[in-house]
Formats: sequence, C-alpha cells, structure tokens
Amino acid sequence: MTDTMNRSTTAPAHSELDPADGARAYELDRQYVFHSWSAQATLDPFVIAGGSGSEVWGYDGVRYLDISSQLVNTNIGHSHPKVVAAIQKQAAELATVAPAHANLARGEAAKRIVEKAGPGFAKVFFTNGGADAIENAIRMARLTTRKHKVISTFRSYHGNTGASIAATGDWRRMPNEYAWGHLRVFGPFLYRSEFHSTTEAEECERALQHLERTIQAEGPDTIAALVLESVPGTAGIFAPPAGYLAGVRAIADKYNIVWIADEVMAGFGRTGEWFAWQGQGVNPEGVVPDLIAFAKGVNSGYVPVGGVVISPKIAAAFDERVFPGGLTYSGHPLAMASIVASIDAMEDEGIVANAKMIGEQHLGPGLRALAEKHAMIGDVRGLGVFWALDLVTDRATREPVAASVIGALKKELMARHVLPFAAENRIHVVPPCVVTPAEVERALVALDEAFTAVTQG
Repeated sequence: MTDTMNRSTTAPAHSELDPADGARAYELDRQYVFHSWSAQATLDPFVIAGGSGSEVWGYDGVRYLDISSQLVNTNIGHSHPKVVAAIQKQAAELATVAPAHANLARGEAAKRIVEKAGPGFAKVFFTNGGADAIENAIRMARLTTRKHKVISTFRSYHGNTGASIAATGDWRRMPNEYAWGHLRVFGPFLYRSEFHSTTEAEECERALQHLERTIQAEGPDTIAALVLESVPGTAGIFAPPAGYLAGVRAIADKYNIVWIADEVMAGFGRTGEWFAWQGQGVNPEGVVPDLIAFAKGVNSGYVPVGGVVISPKIAAAFDERVFPGGLTYSGHPLAMASIVASIDAMEDEGIVANAKMIGEQHLGPGLRALAEKHAMIGDVRGLGVFWALDLVTDRATREPVAASVIGALKKELMARHVLPFAAENRIHVVPPCVVTPAEVERALVALDEAFTAVTQG
C-alpha cells in the first residue's frame, strides 16, 4: 500500500482553517437542516471541514481517525486524488446527460462492475443509491417470475424507499410499512440464535429449514425474491455460516425464486473482496446470486450512485419487453467517472488486498485481544475492515448494554480523536480499506482506553 493511497491530500494548516466557519456551519445546520433518523431538538452534530485518507478534521484543525468510514462507505478513503481528478475532468467535459443516451464513462463503469462480479453477470442498471437499487432489483424479480412476495430477514437494513424499507427488518421499517407483499424470516446468527443452536452447522441447517418452511407455508408460487445482505452490516456484521448461501441458492432454484444479494455496504473491498459473496469466508461453495444491489462502496460515496448487476437470464427477459423503471440521474456521468477512477485505483494500489490483510493480521487479532481484556465485549466478529464488538452486561446471559454505555463510549472515543460508528449495543470498527497498520493500532489504543474509562467510571 502506497503513502499516496492513504494520504491523498494534505490537511490545511491550522492557520488556513477559520473556527468561525465551523461555528457558522453548526448554526446553519441547526437552523435549516432536517436530519434523518433523528429527533431534531436533541441533535449536536460534529462539524467536519475536510478529510484525507482515513482521517477527517474540523475547523479547529484537530484530526480524527475515521473508523466509521462515514456510513461504512469511504472504502477508498477521503479525497482520493485520482477520484477527485476524474470527477473534475468529467464535469468540465460533460456534467450531465440523459439516461437514454450513451456515454463513455457509463459504459466503462458498467464494464468494470460486470468484470468484478464475474461470468454470472451481464449488465448493470444504474440508480441513485442503494435503496433504489434494491427497489429495482425487486421490480426485476417480480416481473421476471410473475410472482409478488419478497422474503428478507429481520436482522437487516435495505434502504428507505417503499419496497426497500419494507424489506428491512429493523425498527425503521415499522413506521414506514406502505409496500405490500413482504415477509421476513430469521437468518443465521449463532451468537444470538433464534433456533437454540449450539454450533454453526446447526444454525445453518435450522435457518435453512425455517426459510424453506416459510416459503412452503406462504406458497412457493407467490414468492418472487429473497433479499439478503451477503454480510449484514448495520444489523451487526455477521457472516453466514458455511453452507448457508449454498442452501439459499438451492432453495431459490427449487422454487423459481430470484436471489438478490444486497452488497450496498459489504461490497467493493469492505470484506477484503470485490463482493462479499465471493469470499471463501462467506460463500465457500462459490454459488452465485441472480442480482447484486450495490451503491456507496463502489465510489466511496463521492457522488451519489447505486445499481443492480443483472444476470444474463434476467437481462434477456427485457430484450423485447420494456423494463418499466428509470431515474433521471441513472448513470450520471460524474458518478460514472468516479466509479471508473475508484475501481482502477483500488486495482492499481492493491486496496482490496490491503483490506483483507488488515482484517487478518491487525484488526481481527487486535479486537480479539481487547475482548480478552474487557468483559463488556461479548463477541468479536468480522472480516476485512468490517468488524463489530457486541457489548454485553454479562457474557453468560449476553444481555446487551444500555444505550447510555454506548453514548459514553462514543464520547470517550471522540475525546481521543477517533470517530466511531455505533448501532444498538455495538461499536462497529469499519475504517476505510486504505487504513494502515499504524492507524489500526491507534484505533485499538483508543478503544482500549475508552473501555477502561467507561468501566472504571
């Protein structure tokens, strides 16, 4: 991994940053900006002035190690110069174009994505983000199977549009259930098993049986799609046990159901693979989904984008039949240029391989060592740069810690200039794929000190 890759830009000198700008940014935000998933009156947002590699900084010049990757998507790091330059160049040449026209950047982006997906895929339908990628994948499944129901898991998040939020399993679905034809099952998760399993093999067998029985009870002739995060992200970062995805593939084939792999968070280097489903630790049998939904990881969210990678069979279904879907910004040239530059840079600079190495040699061992030291850490799980610490009050009962504990940990980490990602009773350790061993050590020290402070406090 090169220094250029991780230190893509130089932070401005403290004298070049004006704290008054930070104060104004905060005031404008609180007066005019309506935030997602939040009660507005209690917000106290952190103001970010800039970023480079694995770090961001405020208007006071203080640098923070970003182990959140914002929303687990700045895979190539902040402000990678090759991606920034590609966006600038494309903006000067052609800033926008209607989806009906052909554009070189769009074709090049689609070609690269299909090549990374492998021989089981043919084309890409571009969207504006992950939610509408899921939305259109579900649409394709319903139209090609002529069935209507969609099965997803309770521990999941798939986006916040009509069908994608209905497919979501967590609490955010409940105030937003307007779409029809959605069912949920429990997927495999041994640490908090719903099947009273004691081994990964039992968990896999029982989860597959639960899935197939649900399909049978609902009526196989009504089920169009299975929507599964290859490695669930916001729900807790747990890879499926060996055999599970192979079992899903067999069930989908048996009942003519489309398997949609949600790779919005897990894709493009996050697990140390181009797509999480391609990894031996996730899918040792090497089975292939029918559709892949992707988004922010493909270009680190520099420009909003998403899409569906489509199998030849499903793509061919619309050769003579109109696909009834489209978006004004589908394949937007700025987003396409950023994808091309991002994939090329990740390839040239070994960024995906770096993520895998970091997980195997640094993050995984380091986090497991923390768990040996701090009883609050009930479980450590992950791969690549995609890890979660499951925090408990008691390791025997596995009772989750209270929200106040998570709040205290976040405060301690911020005091040590580390920007965390928290979800429910977990701290997720999800730095950019360009993170260095030294930066991982910095994060581990901060985590150790934060757990010590909260435990002793």
